[in-house]
Amino acid sequence: MDAATAPIYRLPEDSLLQIFSFLPLHQIVVCRSVSRFFYHLLSSPYFVQQLVISSAAHPLRLIALRSPHPHRHLPPDTPHSSSPQQPSSVLYAFDLGEDRWIRFSLDFLPFRSLHPVAASSLGMVYLWGNSVASPESSRSLVACNPLTRQFKVLPHLGSAWSCHGSVLVDSENRVMVLTELAALYYTGSDRWLKFSSNLPSKPRSPVLMTDSAFALCDIGSPWRNQWKLFSCSLKTSRSSTHHWVRVERNHWGDVFDILKRPRLVKGDSEDQIMMVGGLKSSFSLNASCSTILILRLDLRTLEWDEAGRMPVEMFRRFSEESSKFKVFGGGNRVCFLGKMTGRLALWDYSDGKSEWRWVVGAPSMGDGFCRGFMLDAALARLP
Repeated sequence: MDAATAPIYRLPEDSLLQIFSFLPLHQIVVCRSVSRFFYHLLSSPYFVQQLVISSAAHPLRLIALRSPHPHRHLPPDTPHSSSPQQPSSVLYAFDLGEDRWIRFSLDFLPFRSLHPVAASSLGMVYLWGNSVASPESSRSLVACNPLTRQFKVLPHLGSAWSCHGSVLVDSENRVMVLTELAALYYTGSDRWLKFSSNLPSKPRSPVLMTDSAFALCDIGSPWRNQWKLFSCSLKTSRSSTHHWVRVERNHWGDVFDILKRPRLVKGDSEDQIMMVGGLKSSFSLNASCSTILILRLDLRTLEWDEAGRMPVEMFRRFSEESSKFKVFGGGNRVCFLGKMTGRLALWDYSDGKSEWRWVVGAPSMGDGFCRGFMLDAALARLP
C-alpha cells in the first residue's frame, strides 16, 4: 500500500488528536519525521495547542548543549554538518530515557545567530537572537518551546547584556540577567526590574530559585582565591530591597577551601543548592585534585552534606582527556564536559542512588568548551 494512501491519513483531526494524546512524548517527537503530513500536522499551532490541553505525556529529560561560539559554524568533519541548517538553528540534546542524541530544529524562529543559554522546568528554552532586520549588535532574549514551536520575545535589552550577562531562569519562568555591576529581573509584567548587584567580584555560576538568587564570588587576592557564597532575596517587587549578602556560618569551617574551581548547581528542590568542584589533595596553593566532589546545602538548616564523589578511575580517565571542564545540571543530575572529548561524565541520583556514567557521542562544537543546561521538554504553553 502506498504510504500516501494509508488509512491513518484519512482519519479526521479529532481522531488523530485522540491517538496522539495517548502517546509518550518521545514518540510524538519521532512522528514529526515520519512524513510531511505528520510534520505539518504536529507543527500546526492549533493542533499542538489542543494536544497540550489533552496530552498527559511526561516531559523528556534532556541534556541540552550550546556552542561556546554562537557565531561560528561547525567544522566540516562534524557528524551533523551534512544538514542544510546552520548550526545556530539546531539545539542538540541527549535523551536520558532513550539513551540517544537528538536535535531540535529552531528554524521556526525569525532570528539569526541563535544562542541558547538556559531552560526552565516548564519546557521553555531561552536564547539570544538577532532579528533579520536588526544590526548584529542588537540582540533579543527569546523564550521558546522547541516541541510546540511557539516563541515569545521578552522586552528589549541593550546589547551589553547579551555579551556580559548570565541568564538565569527559575521553575516559574521568571528570568534574571546578571552581571557584576547590575541585575535585571523579569516576572512576566512586560518590563525588567533593574537593581545594583553590589557584589565584590564577578558572580560565578549563579542560580535562580523561586524567591532568591545565589552566586559564588572570589574575595581573595590575585595570588589566592577565596570563594564565598552570596544570596539575594527577590520576595518583594521594590528594587531598593534587592541586595546581595554573604551567606556563612562559623561551623562551615573550610568548606570553600577544599574545592578547586567550585561551581553552583540547582538542587532537587527549592530548598537545596549544590556546590561542585575538584577535591584538593592538600591546602597548598597549587594543590592537585584527587576527584570531583558534589556537596549539597540545605537552605532551611544551612547544613552541608556530601551528595556524590566521582569514582577515582573515572576521574583519572576524564582528567587525562581534559584538564579543564564545564559543569552544569540541576535537580539530581550534574554533567561534566571537557574540551573536545566527545563524551561527558554524568552524575545521576534520580533513582535514589548515586550513579556515575559516561554519555558518549556528544556532537563537536568547534575549538572550545561546550556549556549546557538540563531541559525538561514538554508540551507546555508559553509563559
